[in-house]
Amino acid sequence: MENLSDELLVESYIKARKLNLSQDFLSLIKKEIDKRSLTNKIKQQR
Repeated sequence: MENLSDELLVESYIKARKLNLSQDFLSLIKKEIDKRSLTNKIKQQR
């Protein structure tokens, strides 16, 4: 996940939520988003 750009990471999380992918997968993405302090970008793109 470290190789993903911030934008791609956020887009991936939003798409994964829309597709109702597994909670484990969502948690991994969310953890990286939190690590990069990108939580506000998720709220902006909804």
